Amino acid sequence: MIRLVAVLFPAALLAGCLSQQPAPTVDRAGTATPRSTAAAQPVGPGYYTVKRGDTLYRIALDNGQDHRDIAAWNNIANPSAIKEGQVLRVIPPGAAEPVDGAVSKPIATGSGVETRSLDQPAGMPPASSGSVKREPRVGKEPYSDEAYARLNKQAEPVKPVEAKPEAKPEAPTPPAAPAVAAGPDDVAWMWPSTAKVTVPYSDSGNKGLDFAGKAGDPVLAAGDGKVVYAGSGLRGFGELVIVKHNTTFLSAYAHNRKILVKEGQQVSRGQKIAEMGNTDAESVKLHFEIRRQGKPVDPSGYLPKR
Repeated sequence: MIRLVAVLFPAALLAGCLSQQPAPTVDRAGTATPRSTAAAQPVGPGYYTVKRGDTLYRIALDNGQDHRDIAAWNNIANPSAIKEGQVLRVIPPGAAEPVDGAVSKPIATGSGVETRSLDQPAGMPPASSGSVKREPRVGKEPYSDEAYARLNKQAEPVKPVEAKPEAKPEAPTPPAAPAVAAGPDDVAWMWPSTAKVTVPYSDSGNKGLDFAGKAGDPVLAAGDGKVVYAGSGLRGFGELVIVKHNTTFLSAYAHNRKILVKEGQQVSRGQKIAEMGNTDAESVKLHFEIRRQGKPVDPSGYLPKR
């Protein structure tokens, strides 16, 4: 009996081992699928990757947005907490991503039904809607005395018309300047200061106009809009005011000694928003910029002539 148990016990133990599932193995060559993968970061138009030295205020200015909107779109509680490499949405959620130079046009399709008059023989091209001129058709009618008399009457020569003395041509009137259509994003611009412009706009240098004046001279809003920034958080601009006029344009007023408006405040064209100063500048001046979609443009192309 003892011998029988000794024989059956190892056999049962061996069968139990064979019935177990093999232990999982990890492919060291890299074919194993990781348990969790990082979500892909969105890239392309409408997004911005934070670089070293960036601030949320600078990113908002360069993209023509309110820094508070960008913070809300990206769930940022502290504007100074952005990190290098972080990808930020800089367009409103749900807005179409901008595509440079892409213009979509509908493809014209024909109805596929040929139209022609009942007396037009088959095989002839259908008559167009006025784009092709055709000669009048000659009709035929049976001979009769009335028809013969009518044809002879039509063949009579036409009496010449006496020529009137030709009037002298009047001097041509110079064409009027074409009116500029006001689009939904156009702004009725005005000069932000009565002071003299000392430094003009330059693509490779000054990105706006510099006005030389006295400390305390009024700085005026160049158009209706909302104040989206008022402070000194952007290096090189001193005490700065930024007004957003619409989804396309904003204007910036830098180096003020005193700011008279607050963020979120609506301002009117010509309203005094600051006093000229020399904060973060070597002399008293107003640095004025117009930005279109966040990119600086020459203000002289938008401001009325002085």
